[in-house]
Amino acid sequence: MHPTKRAVLVLEDGTIYQGRSFGYEGSVSGEVVFNTAMTGYPESLTDPSYEGQILVTTFPQLGNYGVPPADGDTFLKHYYEGSRIHCRAIIAQDYAFHHSHWLAERSLASWLKEEKIPGLYDIDTRALTKHLRQHGSMLGKIIVEGCQDVDFYDPNAENLIAKTSCKDVMVFDSLEKAPVALADSKPCDDGKKTVVLVDCGIKHNIIRCLLRRNVRVVRVPWNYDFNTIAYDGLFISNGPGNPDFAGATVENIRKAMETGKPMRYLHGQPTPCKSCGSQDVQAQIRT
Repeated sequence: MHPTKRAVLVLEDGTIYQGRSFGYEGSVSGEVVFNTAMTGYPESLTDPSYEGQILVTTFPQLGNYGVPPADGDTFLKHYYEGSRIHCRAIIAQDYAFHHSHWLAERSLASWLKEEKIPGLYDIDTRALTKHLRQHGSMLGKIIVEGCQDVDFYDPNAENLIAKTSCKDVMVFDSLEKAPVALADSKPCDDGKKTVVLVDCGIKHNIIRCLLRRNVRVVRVPWNYDFNTIAYDGLFISNGPGNPDFAGATVENIRKAMETGKPMRYLHGQPTPCKSCGSQDVQAQIRT
């Protein structure tokens, strides 16, 4: 038996789920959502789309294959989707205290404790997921035994796009080379196409996939006017939070639409739609 503290998940509608803590021992709040993936918790935890959210995994066990290495100082982490854990906490039905995988560098619990992210297990995640499916994603908070209570936190009231986006324009020429600042980059004279990637909370794998297709990627912040850059294609990334905060992105996309250049978008399609004057309505269930 592993000594663990009791903890509870309290939903904003008053529903309470009893469990135990296996991560950082601290109380936290956020929007409670669920994920149906059977594997890939390192990728999910580091996905910027989960910024401000408490992630519930429907697959019954978590932690059985540990955590892969973080690739040292490499900018694009091979096994992660971001440079840090973005979700506020993670919840599973069962936690494997003994992991086994040839690539594992440490346990999931030790990683969560290092980044101060609570983890809960011994919770009926099937019942919790059905509750969220019936009533929609809702705010919640985790209170760990011996820790202070916290107020509910609504991540959709904050500009999470700005929080997770990059701060500077960076140019990626290949997976083998580190990115450089736009001012330090050399003109592209090898025939490569240039894709401007608007970072609204980008997954690292999107950059990796683009680079494998032999294109030059210019990654720009969410509010950067990319129309000042010469490019062949435009890619608007996915990301977290309320797209109503992406006013600057919408305005820049509106100007780009007039050029007729190829455009690809992932941010739930709201930013291009808003550029055309449409309004968006948030789905009841978020995963």
